[in-house]
Amino acid sequence: MSWIQDATPDDDDPTGEVTEAFEKDRASLGHVANYTRVFAHRPAVLRAWQGLNGAIKGMDPRRYEVATTAAALRLRSSYCALAHGKVLATAHMSPDAVRALADGEDSPELTEVDHAVARLADKVAAGAADMRPIDLDELRALGWTDDEVLDVVLAAAARCFFSTVLEAVGAEPDAAYQALDAPMREALTVGRPIAPA
Repeated sequence: MSWIQDATPDDDDPTGEVTEAFEKDRASLGHVANYTRVFAHRPAVLRAWQGLNGAIKGMDPRRYEVATTAAALRLRSSYCALAHGKVLATAHMSPDAVRALADGEDSPELTEVDHAVARLADKVAAGAADMRPIDLDELRALGWTDDEVLDVVLAAAARCFFSTVLEAVGAEPDAAYQALDAPMREALTVGRPIAPA
């Protein structure tokens, strides 16, 4: 849960947006996510986040998930690291490769691009004001356009917003993450522990 009272459909919900958000989670996840319980206090913000995040996700899906996971790890957001590490392990690589990415290790499944994307996202999340032009050059040297480099920056910067909100209100990662591959789960739990079942 979190340090603020969960929004519920029983609250003043004249537009039905809280009910809709909860029903959408139940249909896709089987439960209402703790982050939805937080953001449902401000449905317009949740809607705006979904729109922004959807626009950013127009990039290559694997790159998006690597960038997002790397930024979440730097921010010590277990919630976001677990959520996006799970997507990586489900759709793009093995749990062992995700664990290696989280631990800064190499894996035959991790490409030069994966490592470069993770390093750039980490730098953005660590403190963009400290970055220099050279920080963008690693991906350019791999043949990336400026638009593609910007995609990684956008994914990492957006994660800074979302993770910061969750951390600032003490939102725990959903109990469902207890079911993830144990070594990967441990590597991605970099901040708050997973909520008890």
